[in-house]
Amino acid sequence: MILGDEVARRRTFAIISHPDAGKTTLTEKLLLFGGA
Repeated sequence: MILGDEVARRRTFAIISHPDAGKTTLTEKLLLFGGA
């Protein structure tokens, strides 16, 4: 894959919340269902 194509595919997001609010669980599910 060409570097420019790879860069165009990437998305950045942030998950901000209180401690013990499920950030890790949410992140793992996003990665799982996103095919990472």
